Amino acid sequence: MLDYDVQFVGFDNDMLNSSNRIIQLNWKSIMRAHEKEAKSEIPMSSVFYRDEADEVDYCNCNKDDETDVTGVKWVGFKQQFFNQTLIADDKFERGDFEVKMGPENAQDTIKIASANLEIEYFAGKDQFNIPMQMYLGPNDFSLLKSYDLDLDRMVPLGGNIFRFINARVIIPLFNFLNGFIPNYGIIILILTLLIKLVLFPLTYRTYKSSAKMNLLKDDIKAINEKHSKDRQKAQMETMALYRKAGVNPAGGCLPTLLQMPILFAMYRFFPASIELRQQPFLWAEDLSTYDSIMQLPFNIPFYGDHVSLFTLMMTVSSFLYMRMNQQMTPQTNEAMASQMKIMQYAMPVMFLGIFNSLSAALTYYFFLSNIITYIQQYVIKKFFINEDKLKAQIAANKKKPVKKSNFQKRLEDMQRQSQELQKDRANKKRRKK
Repeated sequence: MLDYDVQFVGFDNDMLNSSNRIIQLNWKSIMRAHEKEAKSEIPMSSVFYRDEADEVDYCNCNKDDETDVTGVKWVGFKQQFFNQTLIADDKFERGDFEVKMGPENAQDTIKIASANLEIEYFAGKDQFNIPMQMYLGPNDFSLLKSYDLDLDRMVPLGGNIFRFINARVIIPLFNFLNGFIPNYGIIILILTLLIKLVLFPLTYRTYKSSAKMNLLKDDIKAINEKHSKDRQKAQMETMALYRKAGVNPAGGCLPTLLQMPILFAMYRFFPASIELRQQPFLWAEDLSTYDSIMQLPFNIPFYGDHVSLFTLMMTVSSFLYMRMNQQMTPQTNEAMASQMKIMQYAMPVMFLGIFNSLSAALTYYFFLSNIITYIQQYVIKKFFINEDKLKAQIAANKKKPVKKSNFQKRLEDMQRQSQELQKDRANKKRRKK
């Protein structure tokens, strides 16, 4: 952080009678490619600014863009891991910001950023000073936040809840571990273990709900065979079976949904962490970008021109995890079972293409997360879940009278009305024929 003052001396005669009391400050920067994958730098490079309402915004990252703002506290030319920011002591009266994509023939230029800033001066003074500061340095969240200027908003940690999780939980924990562990691969391993330990109660509830539903798969299969020509009737009887057995079919969904913010927060955290830049681990030379064990002589659409081993490991572990979940969850009809099988193969293939060029730290984390979850579910099945007790509990629940809630009654009424409408339509078609 540097002091950057502009001093005007002896300009009173030239400016005294001027009707324009505005000085133009024109600032331009050619953003060069600094990282291994220039393509990944493009969406992370732009012009950020804080306006007079103390709101931080930016120009579009993926195409030519420009904007006009009244009252500007600071303007920053931000790239993936570094930024250069001009900060007014008070404010710039107005700012015009522009981002242009780099020329196609310029291999090392990803974007060209410019800012035209207006500074008001007071005529009649022999000399006057315009105090500013300039920050030239890394996009280190803790460092930028320490200036209390909202400069940390340039670090892309996600919005709303994802940013809150990263700023209040993940980054402090990561920095704490970094204080006494020098290897970032080990830090990510410990961080993953701690996160999975905190989420263990949710994992347990998800598995227990799936185990209960799995014990009812024979009953559900019998219902589907009995009402193979009437899907609504089969669904109604399946829901009635769940109620009677005391099983909530959505019981495994809520714990899974509660874990999603952590997943998305980590997706934003690793690619934005300058601490990982140029840090090696195992075969990965730089955890901030993709690891490559083989460079291909050609480019495969949607995949790329290299092979990332961490991505392959993550993809295989995701496939095994999805397959295990599918085996644990009974399907109410054949069409749904067929769709789930397609998803079981399609999703890992999509992951392979999407993650192949992303941060090695990210794919390493997802691989660890899958493996630890797999181990957790094995431990839960082996030591926490007693299927005989669950069977006895479900059998006892079936014998108890079930009191329907008002919502359940309304749902069943709607299903009956829908069935009656379908029958009426079918009868009308027969009469016309």
